[in-house]
Amino acid sequence: MKDKLDRLFQGLMKSKQVKNAILAVESGDGSFRWAKAESSVEEGVEEIDTGTPFWIASVTKLFIAAAILKLNEQGQLSLKDALARYLPLNMIKGLHRTKRGADYSDQITIYHLLSHTSGLPDYIEIKPKGGKSLFDLVLEDGDRSWTIEDSIKIVINEGKPLFPPQPLDTEKKKARYSDTNFQLLIAVIEAVSGQPIEVVFKEMFYKPLNLESTFHPGSKPPASQLPLVPLWHGDQKLDIPMAMRSFGDLNSTTGNLIRFLRALLSGEVFDNSSTVDLMRKEWNRLGFLISPVAPGWPIEYGLGMMRFQMPRIFTPFQPMSEVIGHTGATGSWLFYCPRYDLYIAGTVSQLLAAAVPFHIIPKLIKLIDRHF
Repeated sequence: MKDKLDRLFQGLMKSKQVKNAILAVESGDGSFRWAKAESSVEEGVEEIDTGTPFWIASVTKLFIAAAILKLNEQGQLSLKDALARYLPLNMIKGLHRTKRGADYSDQITIYHLLSHTSGLPDYIEIKPKGGKSLFDLVLEDGDRSWTIEDSIKIVINEGKPLFPPQPLDTEKKKARYSDTNFQLLIAVIEAVSGQPIEVVFKEMFYKPLNLESTFHPGSKPPASQLPLVPLWHGDQKLDIPMAMRSFGDLNSTTGNLIRFLRALLSGEVFDNSSTVDLMRKEWNRLGFLISPVAPGWPIEYGLGMMRFQMPRIFTPFQPMSEVIGHTGATGSWLFYCPRYDLYIAGTVSQLLAAAVPFHIIPKLIKLIDRHF
């Protein structure tokens, strides 16, 4: 099995634009562990190992969703509550306003944000008339910082809602991936807790789970921490610490991520172990979209969690076993395969390879299918 995983990894390293890669596979009971890291031989590409931390990008949404659900079970908020209950009206007024002037801002709930069913556009990709998106500005003009309030203003001033937030009792809802939703959730966590998100995560997750290599960009890492896996955009190595901080996403290792996902799915991170079931109670399929960073069809989304399974049209003879977890725009991933009780984590740390997880995971699952 390990030899087959080695060969799979070498195929990953041959993927277009990949400079660095880490892949880890671990069984639920810990009896099987395999991990590999490699860097290309190109000039300027640093060596990494399996314990090197990397920017996990939107895999962070699993942590944000878990924090919201902990606050929900503690009675500090309710998923059915309107966003306006926790954030100032002058901060979110006009957030979801149509061309005809209808304002749905006060109808957006915490549930809508967690499930990407709010209809809010992604602040990262909004292009003002005659201008550049925030994503393009960071790539083309260099590092910059912004606040959550800044990202909200982009949506209010330049954004176009995708659809109205649907009633929560609608069986199948329209879902469109948008980082705006989780920026707002970070603001809610900080408003309810009265603490910065780093402090909240430290108390909720880092300390109890011993996630010693997980931290926000700009936060002080452990003294023994290795340098991060470099972030790439094609052949351009990005040095954007302020932007990475502003996105609100974490640095971590495959070992820490698997430890977190195991604790999350077992219910260990919650006061009531059944709370995790809310994350996978309702799945809505993400709509089609053309985006350099955001996932779409055929992925399904629950509450801060993805479910991925190749459609039968692409696997007519043997359906792919489903995986649940999350990916990130840097080609990062964290998944669990219930059928085989396996955890899979990794990264290629490449912004032009956001789709890599959806290529490597089916190959890995197919390999495991044949092995078992």
